[in-house]
Amino acid sequence: MKTYLDCIPCFFKQGLDAARIITQDKVIQKKILDEIAMVVPEFSLNSTPPEMGRIIHKIVRKFTHSSDPYKKIKDKYNKAALKLYPELKKKVRKSKDPLLTAIKIAIAGNVIDFGVNEVRKKINLGKELKNTLEQNFAILDYDKLKNCLEKTKEILYLGDNTGEIVFDRILIEELPQKVIYVVRDKPIINDVTIEDALFCRIDKVAKVISSGCDAPGTILRYCSKEFLNYYTKTKLIISKGQGNYETLSEEKRPIFFLLKAKCPVIARNLGCRVGDIILKTQGSGYTEINPST
Repeated sequence: MKTYLDCIPCFFKQGLDAARIITQDKVIQKKILDEIAMVVPEFSLNSTPPEMGRIIHKIVRKFTHSSDPYKKIKDKYNKAALKLYPELKKKVRKSKDPLLTAIKIAIAGNVIDFGVNEVRKKINLGKELKNTLEQNFAILDYDKLKNCLEKTKEILYLGDNTGEIVFDRILIEELPQKVIYVVRDKPIINDVTIEDALFCRIDKVAKVISSGCDAPGTILRYCSKEFLNYYTKTKLIISKGQGNYETLSEEKRPIFFLLKAKCPVIARNLGCRVGDIILKTQGSGYTEINPST
C-alpha cells in the first residue's frame, strides 16, 4: 500500500508522541519535528507508510539517545495481556467454533497500537475483547483460510505489537501446523521483538525468528535471508496488523491479513469503516479522502 497525503500529519504526530515519552524538553521535541519536516518533501508517496515510520523513529532515537522509548509501555501491556490468558483459553474451549473465536481474540489484540493511538490513551483490553467477540467481520475469508490450513503443514505468522502477541498465542495454540512466528529486528514503537516474544512464551508454541527488518512493518528489501527463505516457500502466511498490511497488501503470496481498521486511510483501502475487523486474503483499491465529503 502506498502512502497518501492523509498519512503525512500522522508522521509528525507519531514523532512528537515518541519524543514526549522520553523528554519534556520542547527544544528537543521541535528539533525532531524540524528534521521530520526536512525528510517529508523527499519521501515518495509510492513508498509505504512503515518506510517513513522507520525514518521517523531513527530521528527520535538520534535526538533522545533512547534505543527503546516504548519499553515501559510494552512491558505494561505484555503483563496485562498475560493476566487475561486463562480467561481467553476458557472462551475458546467453550466456543462453538474455537478457531474463529481464537481469530477474533487475536484481532482484538491489534488495538494495542501506539503508532496509531496516543501513548496517554488507556486501552481497556477486557472491553476491547468483549466488543470484538460480539462484532461481525466486515471482510471474512474464513472458508478460504480453512481450505489453505488443510493443505499446509507449516505457517509463517507475522507478529505486530506487544501485548497483542499473547492474543496471537491463543490463535497459534489452535493451529495444528508448525508455526514460525516473526518479530521485528529492533525496537520500533511498541512492536514485538524477540525479547517480548520470549517474555510472553510464544517460543513454547512456535519457532520465533526476526524478520531482519527494523521498520513497523515487513519491508522485504530490509528482511533477512532466513526470513525471506520462509516467506518465499511457505504456503500460508498469517499477517497481523496495519503495518504488515501496509507493506505486504500488494504482494502475490498466500497471505491472510488479520487486523482491526484503525485509521481512515486503511479503512478506505480495505473498503470498510474505521473499527471494523478484517480477515482478508488480498488488498483492494483506494480513493483519496476528500475533506468536503
